[in-house]
Amino acid sequence: MQVKAPRGTHDVLPADVYKWHRVEHEMRNLCLEYGYSEIRTPMFEHTELFERGVGDTTDVVQKEMYTFLDKGDRSITLKAEGTSPVVRSFVEHSLYANPQPSKLYYISPCFRYEKPQAGRLRAFHQFGVEAFGAQGPAIDAEVISLAMDLFRRLGISGVELNINSIGCPTCRKIYNEKLKEFFKPHLSELCETCRQRYEKNPLRILDCKSKECKEIYMNAPILLEHICDDCREHFESLKMYLDEMGIAYNVDGTIVRGLDYYTKTVFEIVSKNIGAQGTVCGGGRYNGLVQELDGPDTPAVGFGLGVERLMLMIENLNIELENNETAEIFIANIGEKADRFVQKLIYELRKDGIRAERDYLERSVKAQMKFANKIGAKYSLVLGDDEINAQKGMIKNMETGEAIEIELDKISTYIKDNR
Repeated sequence: MQVKAPRGTHDVLPADVYKWHRVEHEMRNLCLEYGYSEIRTPMFEHTELFERGVGDTTDVVQKEMYTFLDKGDRSITLKAEGTSPVVRSFVEHSLYANPQPSKLYYISPCFRYEKPQAGRLRAFHQFGVEAFGAQGPAIDAEVISLAMDLFRRLGISGVELNINSIGCPTCRKIYNEKLKEFFKPHLSELCETCRQRYEKNPLRILDCKSKECKEIYMNAPILLEHICDDCREHFESLKMYLDEMGIAYNVDGTIVRGLDYYTKTVFEIVSKNIGAQGTVCGGGRYNGLVQELDGPDTPAVGFGLGVERLMLMIENLNIELENNETAEIFIANIGEKADRFVQKLIYELRKDGIRAERDYLERSVKAQMKFANKIGAKYSLVLGDDEINAQKGMIKNMETGEAIEIELDKISTYIKDNR
């Protein structure tokens, strides 16, 4: 039997991993500039966390979680999304006692059992930010601007920001009754899952992916038209902030997001560069989640972004990400004396922060130089007895072919000066 990666997973090979490093570096720098600190949570949590946090009527909890019993018969779930674990940590470690707002970010593996498709895998990575403790729409606008800024810095064009408000528990309770009235004549036409949602949480029907349910809810009442005055004022202020920052947006009253914890602001960033499933980033406000997970009443807002989907956009747009991880110098050797000398020399260069490489397969000089070219070395140097005795050699720029004589103890300085 041939051993293969499980369906819905993928390997990031050495030839491509520099692209991930480049994107993750941009994410970390961006968060640093925006004042967000990194948080790392475990790869698995108690299943109850996601049932309470994400919502037991959502597709994530009902259909997509990797859940199992551990050896102590405890129900454990692989991390299905990033927000609930961060909120759990926020509560468990009393981060709410710190000066607020608490602004956090993560880059983390997540796991969902769903049909694999372009940019959507069962084992994937999520970049997310979460901001706790601020009630006003200015922090909503900041979170959205951070996401949009990432696309700009990576040179990704053709993305659109769609925003909506799904109200607070007060106005949503009234809206849910209107939804029940609307769906009641169509109950027999809904899928089995949505018939269950009808009683527990009719808003979730609007997130159903089945064709039959979609055709029905396309004519459902629009939530944005039924929000209370406070939620409307919040939404109008959000639009004002986005206008002030020059961030273009569309108001899309159909956005409800797929997780139960959202309140007021919800948004999606969509692209036509990743196929039919166009949402690459989504988020919003979740004012009740901290309290739902046994913490104090704390407002919060954030987003999650699929890194694989982002990488697919970069590939489809033919965006070239500079590779700064190749060898800076390859040093070829001729003879036993040079072999020992090169081993010492590259060790000294590496200690000085130079990415240095040598031959380990006893190739000919010609073959060594071919290898240097294949690994993308910026410079090459060939050392034999004559060069070692003179403590000088010819360092060659592999791109231009230009070669100059250099003293061997000046190699590090030369490379650093020409980075």
